[in-house]
Amino acid sequence: MKVKPIALQKLPPDLDASRLPQHVAVIMDGNGRWASRQRKPRIMGHQRGVDTLKDLLRCCKDWGIHALTAYAFSTENWGRPLEEVTFLMTLFERVLRRELAEMIVENIKISFVGNLTALPDTLQDEIRRSMEDTQDNTGTRFTVATNYGGRQEIIQACRAMATQVQQGHLKVEDINEGLFASHLYTADLVDPDLLIRTSGEMRLSNFLLWQMAYGEIYVTDTLWPDFDRFEFHKAVLAYQKRHRRFGKV
Repeated sequence: MKVKPIALQKLPPDLDASRLPQHVAVIMDGNGRWASRQRKPRIMGHQRGVDTLKDLLRCCKDWGIHALTAYAFSTENWGRPLEEVTFLMTLFERVLRRELAEMIVENIKISFVGNLTALPDTLQDEIRRSMEDTQDNTGTRFTVATNYGGRQEIIQACRAMATQVQQGHLKVEDINEGLFASHLYTADLVDPDLLIRTSGEMRLSNFLLWQMAYGEIYVTDTLWPDFDRFEFHKAVLAYQKRHRRFGKV
């Protein structure tokens, strides 16, 4: 996770440390468009996007934000050109192998959510190793949504509870929101307070559909590779200006 020295290493003075989002989720959109504008191959956008994510993770650590969840690869992304998908799988594996030691030093706890069994075996090995080697870390929780789909997550939770009912281990009347949430991939995470989507797209794209019931959404036209700490500062500042009523007056 070695990056060049950057500004805003400390929490900006116009942000209230007591009102920071505890869990930030990001939809990292715009890598391909960034590369096209630079007249570079799409894969260059993905490589630049990794650097952006690394710095955002470090920024969360520096500012005292406890959890960051990144939408790295959706279930729908398999429909992209085979060359791009293959590159992304290789990139994920290479980044994990290269950055793991630094993440351990920085006390980052890594987790992955999604249908990981569909990923290449070598990538699954790196994922398991990264989670095992950081499981006792107590710093920022870094969750990577890989081969993830919100609808699929909800379906698998329903199937799990239906099986328990069928086997007599669960009564239908005992099913509530808390029990349902305990069957999601994110069972051990608090729901996101803030979801950031780059590149100006105004949709969730099948990401954290249950968990975002009351999360604040911030959309910026900035493409993901250009989303730096100054842009993150603007997102958190906008979040702190909102009044979260959770359906109340």
